[in-house]
Amino acid sequence: MQDRSDGLLSRLAEGPIICAEGYLFEFERRGYLQAGAFVPEVVLEHPELVRQVHEEFVHAGSDVVEAFTYYAHREKLRLIGKEQLLEQINRQALDIAGEVARRHGALLAGDICNTNLFDPDDRQVRSVVRSMFEEQVEWAVEAGADFIIGETFSWAQEALLALEVIRETGLPAVVTLAIHREPVTREGWTPAEACKRLEEGGAAVVGLNCIRGPRTMLPLLAPIREAVNCAVAALPVPYRTREEEPSFQSLTDPECDLIPGDRPFPTALDPFTCNRFELGAFALAARELGIEYLGVCCGAGPHHIRAVAEALGRTPPASRYSPDMSHHAFLGTHPSLKQRNLDYASRL
Repeated sequence: MQDRSDGLLSRLAEGPIICAEGYLFEFERRGYLQAGAFVPEVVLEHPELVRQVHEEFVHAGSDVVEAFTYYAHREKLRLIGKEQLLEQINRQALDIAGEVARRHGALLAGDICNTNLFDPDDRQVRSVVRSMFEEQVEWAVEAGADFIIGETFSWAQEALLALEVIRETGLPAVVTLAIHREPVTREGWTPAEACKRLEEGGAAVVGLNCIRGPRTMLPLLAPIREAVNCAVAALPVPYRTREEEPSFQSLTDPECDLIPGDRPFPTALDPFTCNRFELGAFALAARELGIEYLGVCCGAGPHHIRAVAEALGRTPPASRYSPDMSHHAFLGTHPSLKQRNLDYASRL
């Protein structure tokens, strides 16, 4: 049993933690990961790119380097016929993340997630899922993880199972739920009830990640904050979900008739992308509710994380390049700018 709890808990005692995650979409956009299966083979095929993305998110303000092991589990690798790569891909991802975390003094997080196998009524499946969690968590412990993230669980009971496995290591657990169109888990538990059970199970941080954008995640956070005493997490996707379409899978785009199946998720979400100011506003609103663990999930870019950091009053290294429109040729205010260009600004 390990005891490296000081890292996460002491950082939380000092103030909010920022965590960048959701690398799947970033690598899919760049052309190094296939949408659909969403298996992070890029860890083995282009480790230098994974290292660079970790560096970019830390540069932008992330306090955590989360190993890119989301969907690097046995079931996902089986689906693409590459189960033999399971251990290699996990250990490589952890090594890359650990290297970046050590270089920058960031926290290293192992990561496990929804298995898409879980069935609360099937004891045999529960055993298989538990074994899947155990092998990934073991590799994270051996890699020196400061804590383990269990994320994107729509079944709260699967989240509880993941929590049990993490707690057996002695490492702190950050466990987050994914809430789809209906504002409850797949069992029908409210997010607040589910998070309360996770806190009672020993999680250091509980909350929500993925699926919902800032606008539709924010209303769910206050009841969670009121229900638990531990730290609360909020990591929305950076998309403009709304009450009528509260999840990014449910978004529709009437302006485009070219999308296969008429479903923008996951490859035609571009028109719904939040700008940096929206993510900064979300971070500020969530912080005012008492949320201590903040970030952005699938679809996040470093500029989103920088916006979160700056909304919390921080100046990460990337803030050196935060916008300064005073020098813009047409929209600026610098005294050396040409008046003929400034006069033309309204015609741009």
